[in-house]
Formats: sequence, structure tokens, C-alpha cells
Amino acid sequence: MKVSEKKSRMKVVILAGGMGTRISEESDLKPKPMIEIGGKPILWHIMKTYSHYGFNDFVICLGYKGYVIKEYFANYFLHQSDVTFDLSKNQMQVHGNYSEPWKVTLVETGLNTMTGGRIRRIQPFIGQHPFMLTYGDGVADVNINDLLSFHKAQKKKLTITAVKPEGRFGILDIREDGSVERFIEKPEGDLSRVNGGFFVCEPEVFDAIPQSDDAIFERIPLESLAKENKISAYKHQGFWKCMDTLRDKQQLESMWQNNSASWKVWK
Repeated sequence: MKVSEKKSRMKVVILAGGMGTRISEESDLKPKPMIEIGGKPILWHIMKTYSHYGFNDFVICLGYKGYVIKEYFANYFLHQSDVTFDLSKNQMQVHGNYSEPWKVTLVETGLNTMTGGRIRRIQPFIGQHPFMLTYGDGVADVNINDLLSFHKAQKKKLTITAVKPEGRFGILDIREDGSVERFIEKPEGDLSRVNGGFFVCEPEVFDAIPQSDDAIFERIPLESLAKENKISAYKHQGFWKCMDTLRDKQQLESMWQNNSASWKVWK
């Protein structure tokens, strides 16, 4: 089987069902993954990254205002093309239609379902195949091909992309009596890395998730897999940013407008 054929069979799961309460200025009207950077939803930016490396089959976990995402893809060509509407004849003509080579499966995974529960619900669309997984609010210049090669070489059940977030707070090393032993302004090394998403999962990962909508993927599933030495960490040295607040959104927008969007790996 050719590499391109293998890629076409590997699906990318994107968690896009959260309410985005910390960016409510915009998420009151739309789900957080649909908040725009440069006139395109951040979800589109994430999908463009995977597509750049040949991964074009997506399964998107819907929840809060999922209909907005459905309508976006249902009318995707309208967002990309010039259109003439002849109202007298009830006709529409699309000019220069361009669409991405994407197959997009949109799955209703529940309004209040937690991350683990959402992943559980899309299992029928994955089957017994490895799959990619990431969050619908984080962009990065992760080399997906290198990530996948690392995962295969490690032979673990799950690979997590470990990133160093910008602007980390200083860390207090506190003694048992409450006094501070030392203060670390900007911790260096692996202890300063966090979960950046961009997972690669073997199908056995589903077995680690409790059969409950309240299951949080980052709790019992990841903790149990880590104790069993079944997780590897891909140390990403480049750009990564989660759009968690309005300030984050404004920073990403500024980068896009100034042609300094580090996550834009596509042409």
C-alpha cells in the first residue's frame, strides 16, 4: 500500500463541542471552533494543517451550537466562490468554484458531553484503525508526518504532542510548612511542557475510556495509559497556541494580518 493510500484511510478527529465560556464575547453566537481568524474559522485552519500533509478525512465531534458547523460545511462552496443569484428564475450560478479535498463527517456527541465521552461516541466511524485526534481551538506548525513517524517508532498506544506554552507563570516550590523554598521565573526543560493536542491514537485507546458521557479524556484514560507506559510524548519545538480567550484570538488575528502566522504551513 502506498503512503498516500495509508494517509487517506487515517481519519482526523477534532473535538469541537465545547462551549468556550472563557471567550464568551464570541462564543455566545457560535461554537469556539467557528470563531474566525483571518476570515476563516479556526477549525478551518486546523484542517488545513492536516490537509497539507495529506490527511483529508475528518470526523468532527459536535456539541454546543453544532448546527453552525453543519451549515458552514453544507454551504462551503458558497464561502469560497463568487455567486450570481437570479431571483426571477430562482437560479444560482457559482463562478470559479473551489473546494478542499476533504471528507467531513459531523457527529452529534451531546451538548454537555465531556471529551472522553465525545471520543467514545465517534468510535463507530473509526473502527479498528489508528486515528489522529486534536482540539478544535489550537493551532501549531506541527509536522504531522514527523509526528506519525515518531508514533510508529515508539510503538505505544497513544502519542501526545508536548508543547511549551508562551508566557508561563513563575513556579513556587513550597515546603510543607508553607514557606517558599525557591521561585522559578520561567521553568525550563520537560517539566514546562503541556498537552498540546495533536494526538496519534491506536484503536485500543477507546478501551481506556469509561462508557460514560462524563468521562474526561485527560483524566482516567490518559492517566491509566501513562501508568501502563503506553503513552509517548512528541516534543514539538515550534509554534503552538490555544485560542482560549479573546486576547488569544486577537493575537492570532494580528499574526495572520501581519503575515507572521507561524501555523500557516500550507501555500
